[in-house]
Amino acid sequence: MKATTISIIAAVVLIGGAFMLTRSGGNAGQVANANNVTIVDGKQIIEISAKGGYQPRKSIAKAGIPTIIRFNTKGTFDCSSSVRIPSLNISKSLPQSGATDIDIGEGKLGTLQGSCGMGMYPFEVEFQS
Repeated sequence: MKATTISIIAAVVLIGGAFMLTRSGGNAGQVANANNVTIVDGKQIIEISAKGGYQPRKSIAKAGIPTIIRFNTKGTFDCSSSVRIPSLNISKSLPQSGATDIDIGEGKLGTLQGSCGMGMYPFEVEFQS
């Protein structure tokens, strides 16, 4: 009986820990991913995955370059399939699977913030010189 109780407690702790890590992304979503920004034919493309939030949550890009944010979805059924960038008056529904480009013009110095339609999942792009 005692061994069973200890096993159950250990399982709950392990499952809870795994849930916490996947929920927070192990803080990986907080760190800029240097590999998600490319420049193709004079346009800067920022790739962000949308499913259960946005990854990476923070991107670093160059200011003053025509910029496209490309949202990639793959079986996305949650609220991250609805993107809002209030400062640019952008609100867009994404398909369940595929790539959706949003042209945001030339990125201005500073931080551009966006979120899902409900505001639960934020993301940001920091434009630097």
